[in-house]
Amino acid sequence: MAGANGSSEKHEGFEVPKVEVKFTKLFINGQFVDAVSGKTFETRDPRTGEVITRIAEGDKADIDLAVKAAREAFDNGPWPRMTGYERGRILHRFADLIDQHIEELAILDTVDAGKLFMVGKLRDIPGAAHLLRYYAGAADKIHGATLKMSQRMQAYTLKEPVGVVGHIVPWNYPSTMFFFKVSPALAAAGCTVVVKPAEQTPLSALFYAHLAKEAGVPDGVLNVVPGFGPTAGAAVASHMDIDKLSFTGSTEVGRLVMEAAAKSNLKPVSLELGGKSPVIVFDDADVDMAVNLVNFATYTNKVDKDQYEKVLKYINLGQREGATLVTGGKPCGDKGYYIEPTIFTDVKDDMTIAQDEIFGPVMSLIKFKTVEEAIQKANNTRYGLAAGIVTKNIDIANTVSRSIRAGVIWINCYFAFDPDAPFGGYKMSGFGKDMGMDALEKYLQTKTVATPLYNTPWL
Repeated sequence: MAGANGSSEKHEGFEVPKVEVKFTKLFINGQFVDAVSGKTFETRDPRTGEVITRIAEGDKADIDLAVKAAREAFDNGPWPRMTGYERGRILHRFADLIDQHIEELAILDTVDAGKLFMVGKLRDIPGAAHLLRYYAGAADKIHGATLKMSQRMQAYTLKEPVGVVGHIVPWNYPSTMFFFKVSPALAAAGCTVVVKPAEQTPLSALFYAHLAKEAGVPDGVLNVVPGFGPTAGAAVASHMDIDKLSFTGSTEVGRLVMEAAAKSNLKPVSLELGGKSPVIVFDDADVDMAVNLVNFATYTNKVDKDQYEKVLKYINLGQREGATLVTGGKPCGDKGYYIEPTIFTDVKDDMTIAQDEIFGPVMSLIKFKTVEEAIQKANNTRYGLAAGIVTKNIDIANTVSRSIRAGVIWINCYFAFDPDAPFGGYKMSGFGKDMGMDALEKYLQTKTVATPLYNTPWL
């Protein structure tokens, strides 16, 4: 989005300074380069539908170059051979640079993803730096164990980096998801990475690549290749020289990613996929709190053009299947991809809008009479990402939180994220955790080293 420094526009009541987009090329082996094909694609502002700029379009040839750089950096470069303390210092510098560019990065996510500018400035970008510092602090605290074996032997385990990691990142939280993936892989494990950001939101990822180089991350350690899922994404998933794959996105695409990984080199895969996350409001709940939490859970975040069209189809389907449309349900505004906040009542468990992840501003209200029925309805979905419980009764909160098959339960709160709290799903919402110390295990492998004790025959 070209604009003179100091100019601004109105967004959610605040002045949003305009910014000139500085980085539009692929970042491979420490350099910004054109795609091998020379192709570019448009990235659009979902608030207006207008083109922001054109981005180099990576595909298989570019992924090959990025993986080659990452492999060389892992096999022969300094990054995995540094002490954890040394890696941590570089990544703390990286986080400091993010802090210095908070406003510019928040603007990029605003124009590229439709994010609220002040939310980006006050939460998303500082949160990204927080994630990076969290794992930078863990970089020198990765330990194996000493084993006293029963056969008059001793052994120890080593925690070693898995190698070259492929990250495929979604568009809904461009900065947060980038550091969900990159921080633990780089900081604690000493892996090298190839990131394919979502084609809808590549701008901040490319800026982060620039800051990583400025902070001292060696060439080839962090590579960023924007492109499309069927080309660049598929090349990451199927690449024989990528040792580990981490994907966040839809369950349908997650299946394809896992299949491609299995058909190539059987690389391990971690998946954070779709969700149909209920918020269960019991009759003793604080009604004002419940309304605020349900609204926050349903109407937070933004959609792009394809998702806008998909949400409208779900709204029409809900009406056709017999749910009652209480409010909303239509596009709004004369530009951009806006949909009115929408509420359905009389929703049955087997309706599509009750079973599928809509990923848009659509609330489905379903009644229940007993605690047991609430648990049954909450579990009556193929997903298991998260759930909310609103109640003043500690017994109900404990019982329901233990009974719902989901990876995260929020009691009298919602979207309560923290770097120390693992996040990831059950069932068809995927497996493997982002955040917390659990996330480190995705990028480490355990080696056992055994030896006989002195003067003890082995056979």
